[in-house]
Amino acid sequence: MNKSKEIVIETDKLTKKFGNFTAVNEISFEVYKGEIFGFLGANGAGKTTAMKMLIGISNPTSGNASVAGFNVYKQTEQIKKNIGYMSQKFSLYEDLTVNENINLFGGIYGMTDEQIKTNRNQLIDKLSLSQEQDKLVESLPLGWKQKLAFSIAIFHSPKVVFLDEPTGGVDPITRRQFWDMIYEASDSGITVFVTTHYMDEAEYCNRVSIMVDGVVKALDTPAELKSKYNARSMDEVFLMLARQATRGDN
Repeated sequence: MNKSKEIVIETDKLTKKFGNFTAVNEISFEVYKGEIFGFLGANGAGKTTAMKMLIGISNPTSGNASVAGFNVYKQTEQIKKNIGYMSQKFSLYEDLTVNENINLFGGIYGMTDEQIKTNRNQLIDKLSLSQEQDKLVESLPLGWKQKLAFSIAIFHSPKVVFLDEPTGGVDPITRRQFWDMIYEASDSGITVFVTTHYMDEAEYCNRVSIMVDGVVKALDTPAELKSKYNARSMDEVFLMLARQATRGDN
């Protein structure tokens, strides 16, 4: 069920080619305000390439898309100011303290010193990090790093937060806590666009898109997808579609 009919992400035949290779082939979909939208696909499906176009770091070859009301061709800087981003591989500077990371990203997001201070104090209290705020991020357990990284990604109350494999490598309990934070962000009106390899996490999304060979092969609620493919789980749905893939990584 959609949280709102307000469209926050819209793509229309969005395409990305590298020479003769079409990584993303005319994908079209809409994502709504406050929605948790799962963007799935096996390695090589094109989902990372698609996300790079949406966050404004890769120019499309053709088609159209808008994020937070801004055009992906002409308004990439405005897009970057109105989104948050977190990846499994890089989200925080390990050689900076917790406070230094918060201050740095607050500045990047264009927040005033007063806004940063107020939001930082709230974040530290919420995550119970008062004893760790002056410690280097590298000293924190992975689960805390991930929760801190997510909190910083939405520090400036963006319209959309893009999460690229955000829970890779963390234990099941921490993953569940992380998803509680995602629900809270969604309830506050932030749209969550998330890629994941964990199919149980796909069940937590309002809707799920599954890409195969650069094309969106399925898009619906988890319940509807399981019904359509007569599957007991999203893992079964994903495997049915992923087996159709004919190309390697991209």
